[in-house]
Amino acid sequence: MPKAKHGMDRLTNALRYSRQGLQAAWREEAAFREEAIVVMLSIPLAWWLGDTPLERVLLIASVLLVLIVELLNSAIEAVVDRIGTEQHELAGRAKDMGSAAVLLTIFLSILIWLGILFT
Repeated sequence: MPKAKHGMDRLTNALRYSRQGLQAAWREEAAFREEAIVVMLSIPLAWWLGDTPLERVLLIASVLLVLIVELLNSAIEAVVDRIGTEQHELAGRAKDMGSAAVLLTIFLSILIWLGILFT
């Protein structure tokens, strides 16, 4: 089926593809499920702990950013795995860098939470 190039059809397709991506991540990626559960618990906590709207937004955005980076990491891993199963230095490097991006995002989120909660 050709992609719709404009208008509501394009928006409808984009939303469908996004839903499919989230469903695939939930179904296939344990790390995504674990992080999504943390996000679901963190959002109400952020709403309760944040003193100002800006603090609430920062707390929520920081945990959502972890999910976003996890999705990108999973996409990188899927593409690398699709290309081939043999060990290759560049494939390993791509996967390691994606994993490092997730780790740094988790550290950033923790730093934001600590900074807001203890200042």
